[in-house]
Amino acid sequence: MRSIVPFKSYAVLSVALFCAAPLFAHHVKSQAAEMPITTSSVKARELYLKGVEDYENLYLERCNDDWRAAVKEDSNLAVAWAWIAFNSGDPQEVTTARAKAKELAPKLTPGEQLMIAWVAKVQEGDFLGGITAMNDMLEMYPRDKHVLYLAGNWLMLEDGNDQAQHIMEKALVLDKNFPAALNDLAYLYARKRQFDKAFTAMDRYVTLLPKEPNPQDSFGELKRMAGDFDSALAHYRAALKMDSDFVSSQIGVADTYALMGNQEQARIEYDKAIAFAHNESDRFNYEMQKGMTYVRDGNYAEADKQFLDIATTAHNKEHDLQEAQALRHMAEYQADDNVALKHLKLAEESLTHRSTITASDRDEELSRILRNRVVHASRAGNQSLAEKSLQQLEAMASGSRNRVILSSYQGAAGTLLMDQKKYQDAVAHLEEDQDNPFTMELLVQAYYQTEQTDKLHEIEAKLRGTNVPTMEQALVVPAARAKRPVI
Repeated sequence: MRSIVPFKSYAVLSVALFCAAPLFAHHVKSQAAEMPITTSSVKARELYLKGVEDYENLYLERCNDDWRAAVKEDSNLAVAWAWIAFNSGDPQEVTTARAKAKELAPKLTPGEQLMIAWVAKVQEGDFLGGITAMNDMLEMYPRDKHVLYLAGNWLMLEDGNDQAQHIMEKALVLDKNFPAALNDLAYLYARKRQFDKAFTAMDRYVTLLPKEPNPQDSFGELKRMAGDFDSALAHYRAALKMDSDFVSSQIGVADTYALMGNQEQARIEYDKAIAFAHNESDRFNYEMQKGMTYVRDGNYAEADKQFLDIATTAHNKEHDLQEAQALRHMAEYQADDNVALKHLKLAEESLTHRSTITASDRDEELSRILRNRVVHASRAGNQSLAEKSLQQLEAMASGSRNRVILSSYQGAAGTLLMDQKKYQDAVAHLEEDQDNPFTMELLVQAYYQTEQTDKLHEIEAKLRGTNVPTMEQALVVPAARAKRPVI
């Protein structure tokens, strides 16, 4: 499983999860153990369920093909359209599939309506509405382990770790040998750095699916998170031996070499993944990972070339999100803050080129752009722009339950307060974003200034032990490891 790196705070979404008003005022628990699937075609139903199984086994393009085949058999199979919208990397396909699912929703059972509302509302920027629909769906079908997994896995992607763990544990009560739930539970333990528990769960996962590549892939990622790079490589290669087309593991090999410091070998491995990428979205993401190797090498001129090429190609292929991401990454490592601000302006403009980008993707990426703008504007001495950008970010956060947006605001606010030497005030914000290496680095300073020695040691150890293949890690963690501990 390729996990999303956790850079967000957890408190606000948890409140939303428990306090959201019901979407259907009179919904009740269903007597059925599993959510019904409305279709007139037996074959379409089988294809839909195969897609769910492939999704649970992390064949993340094969499941799309299953769902596409399902709607060819029955174009009215609305939940298949919803999951194409959820999982596709093609912006136009996402838009079309979501519209089709919403059009068909009134003809469906209440549970299916809730599933579609959850996916559609989240993508359209109504995060609280989407969470409400998801909660209602879970309440209606508390014994459907597959529905539980879909919800819990989405929460993991949004870093709602505590609630995700609760849901996965419920799924395992229903079926103690449910492989997908064991996989995610192992990741949740690892995110808390409870690696002994993570590896125990992963051992069970491997035993249950000995011929599937994803258990080995997941084990590789968890070993890498724990800093055991040689073991990580062995697991990734075992996965590729089972299925040479399991590109997730090829990226895992490349990412591991990058974190080990062997950027030349990492680029060789990234090129293999790029060549066999299953879709354009993945290909752009792999190319950005390769671009980060030049940042890790300190070769910023080549990094600029790589990211500019990605942004240009993404623009030409109408992948606005990846265009914006590439330009934002260019800004993150610039020594000249005014150059960084120019890249961020272009990144923001990229989000407005077409209407196919989902509101949730647009808003999340805009929040990251604004966060970087606050930082670089402050360092450039442009306090007016820094304050204006922070106010815009605060307005986004105040009307949202989206964890990415909330995290971006807290990190930006804390950074600005650190620049103003208001250390105690900064801590309150930074602690809401303490999985981000930039934030961890600032927290080390803030805890030192406020004489919070125990917290300083804890966050410094966490920073040094961060092994995730991100730009933030590349820019902060190797340098932090090269320094003597603060105290």
